[in-house]
Amino acid sequence: MSVTATCVKRAFKYRFYPTDAQAAELSRTFGCVRKVYNLALAARTQAWTRQERVNYNQTSAMLTAWKKTEELAFLNDVSSVPLQQCLRHLQVAFTNFFGKRAKYPRFKSRKKSRRSAEYTTSGFRFRDGELTLAKMTQPLDIAWHRPLPDGAKPSTVTVSQDAAGRWFVSLLCDDPGIKPLFSTGTAVGIDVGLNHLLTLSTGEKIANPRSERRDRARLALAQRRLAKKAKGEGTNRAKARRKVAKVYARITDRRRDHLHKLTTRLVRENQTLVIEDLTVRNMVKNRKLSRAISDAAWSDFRSMLEYKAQWYGREVIAVDRWFPSSKLCSTCGTLQEKMPLNVRTWTCGCGTTHDRDVNAAKNLLAAGLAVTACGAGVRPQRSTPGGQSAVKQEASRREPRSPRL
Repeated sequence: MSVTATCVKRAFKYRFYPTDAQAAELSRTFGCVRKVYNLALAARTQAWTRQERVNYNQTSAMLTAWKKTEELAFLNDVSSVPLQQCLRHLQVAFTNFFGKRAKYPRFKSRKKSRRSAEYTTSGFRFRDGELTLAKMTQPLDIAWHRPLPDGAKPSTVTVSQDAAGRWFVSLLCDDPGIKPLFSTGTAVGIDVGLNHLLTLSTGEKIANPRSERRDRARLALAQRRLAKKAKGEGTNRAKARRKVAKVYARITDRRRDHLHKLTTRLVRENQTLVIEDLTVRNMVKNRKLSRAISDAAWSDFRSMLEYKAQWYGREVIAVDRWFPSSKLCSTCGTLQEKMPLNVRTWTCGCGTTHDRDVNAAKNLLAAGLAVTACGAGVRPQRSTPGGQSAVKQEASRREPRSPRL
């Protein structure tokens, strides 16, 4: 299999422990980045109401003028690189808005928005494994839990602080170690669920770790204590809020670690991976299942699977969400009229007994292979006794899909 010569850009994220002076400098930088972003967004919004457009170059000129005013002179105390980068980010946000790929940009909130600053090569120095940011004299104390690629030269460095108070630095580098893998020739259908996180067309079922449930009692206790604190800028409320954030961070880290290991294994073992194109945004509106669906993180699973497949030369196929994978017999193609969620096994008229999830995964695989072979949307189905094909009958009803428990 041929290997492309271009390297993949990959971000390596590490935790670091700043000194008091570094933490104060970064906090000032975060505040200035937020201020400049909001000022530029306000200026572009006012121009938008006048049916005018303001581009990045114009906002950059505005930034120079703002620094010369007495009211915004504090912008000169931090590095200019993160301020310019936030203007570029705003330009990208407007480009996505005009391209109808995103909503209109929103203002950054001091309490809710992500605290981060991006530095380009002129804003940091990376030598002998030590990273020093602009306006700082000491290098950052980084916990290098994994090495960077040999000879790596970061192109951008992003510093951030999460709600739990942890500091992170992300270095964007070329990773020559990411290359397309040799073709395995295998394909697998993947059906997501709640009782089992994944069910493969091979019959394997992967348990749902239920990361949120394991810390639910601890989270509820921390939230009750936070609710009793008086609202405002008090120290006790800030401490209670941080304890809640630490529990959430623990849950998120555990979930992300499991999904990374799982998606890496699936991509390495299979050449073609077929999934279902679910609208998770609409499915979480179900109040009875929203917590379980959010904890399963199906959207994160899909995004990880897609970018890793692109890295390693694999193919991910998404089958239409209306495809009746659960109600369709993978042996003879007969479509069942009804399939309630409490039915986990069922027997078709042809005599085949199906496990609901395994059968759905097999049908997804067949539909995905049909897309690869001839561009078809679904697998050709045999007609039901009524004369109408199973797929047409299902498409005519268009009943909203419910998540498989």
